Amino acid sequence: MATVAQKPLAWITAADMGLGHKRAAWPLAPFGKGGVIIAGSDANTDPDELALWNRLRHTYESLSRIKSWPVVGNALFGIMDALMAIPTAYPFRDLSKPTIQNTFVDKLVAKGLCRTFIRQAQSEPLPIVTTFYAQAIAAEKAGLKRIYCVITDTDLNRVWVAANPKESRIEYFVPCGRALRRLKQYGVPDERIYMTGFPLPLDLTGDEDLSILRSDLGLRLARLDPQNRFWPLHVYSVEHFLGKEYCPEKRGREVGPLTITFAVGGAGAQKEIGATVLHALAPRLSDGSFRLNLVAGKRPEVAVYFRDQLETLRSKHPEAADSVTIVFNPEDAGYFAEFATILHDTDVLWTKPSELSFYAGLGIPIIMAPPIGSQEVHNREWLMEIQGGFDQKDPEYAHEWLWDLLKEGRLAECAWDGFLKARKYGTYKIAEILKTGTMQRETSPLKR
Repeated sequence: MATVAQKPLAWITAADMGLGHKRAAWPLAPFGKGGVIIAGSDANTDPDELALWNRLRHTYESLSRIKSWPVVGNALFGIMDALMAIPTAYPFRDLSKPTIQNTFVDKLVAKGLCRTFIRQAQSEPLPIVTTFYAQAIAAEKAGLKRIYCVITDTDLNRVWVAANPKESRIEYFVPCGRALRRLKQYGVPDERIYMTGFPLPLDLTGDEDLSILRSDLGLRLARLDPQNRFWPLHVYSVEHFLGKEYCPEKRGREVGPLTITFAVGGAGAQKEIGATVLHALAPRLSDGSFRLNLVAGKRPEVAVYFRDQLETLRSKHPEAADSVTIVFNPEDAGYFAEFATILHDTDVLWTKPSELSFYAGLGIPIIMAPPIGSQEVHNREWLMEIQGGFDQKDPEYAHEWLWDLLKEGRLAECAWDGFLKARKYGTYKIAEILKTGTMQRETSPLKR
């Protein structure tokens, strides 16, 4: 088990705006005073501030769901998405001028957004680590010191940076080079940007030698290589980075069935894709070659939908239903703990390219559902660049094309590429900065 801080290193905070911001904060809970403080939640927000958060949350959830509306969905989605659009990366140019989104956030902060958390943070002079831009901006306006903002996607809108970036004191933890370059375009100087990587759960990485991650990945690579296509090409590389003790001799079904985890977004988007996958995989689920986790997150209506779909499958293929698990928990702590538990044995993660794209660093190949929002388009591009994910093909025929990717060793290749190229040491690097004020640059793929 990873080392846990003996005393609080910072105020760790996220916003109640879907799962993405909270997922980035939760691995840092052991280092936070009071764990993770969720701004915008009933437990951590003054009643008169909740109205402001509800307005923001309604916009976010509407954007996630509206695209599925018939006829007008795509048009309305385009209008809403334009508000948070991310400009093209090239040519590299100065984008430091504030936008209308910056003005909007500044006005919300002036009206009291984040003030409950700010009042709490003023009670003890600890650094602040937030995964939501408005909290960082509010903390700076309140005169608080050592403010760190975790970037939760591979690219970002101008709203994440203060209106006057040169005078701002906010520092940034970034998951990848794309985000670093974008912050520089927005006017943030190099000395206020740390290439930490995305914070991943300590339960999935283990100690500073990543012992749990290496053990899980060794078994996963074996399950993903039933025809022994991957192993002869990469045996020396895998044994070098994982250690021979984590490389089983058996392959494919001898190690265990292939486990696919389908996860909806925090707003419950794309549950219909999960249902299609459930029924399409019935032949593989029936013969025991596949297992399926359907992750409803914290959404009770999605859990009910999945249960209804599972009962329909059970009436036709009872043996297939026995290989399906529905994951639902209405509480943040419970959901993140259960999700981490199933990822130990997950071989393929099927989800939209949200912040879960960075879980490719755990050596889990990502099957990408269609992106929702500008930031997810950029996440998809990044996953394709590092070869850590595949676009989904027709979900109705998943039992065919997933089987082909498995037999050809393509999923194993994808898992290994994601592990080598995506950073996985983010939680430890953030803790290092909180303790020392700086971080040591690493060259080993294990500690990047």
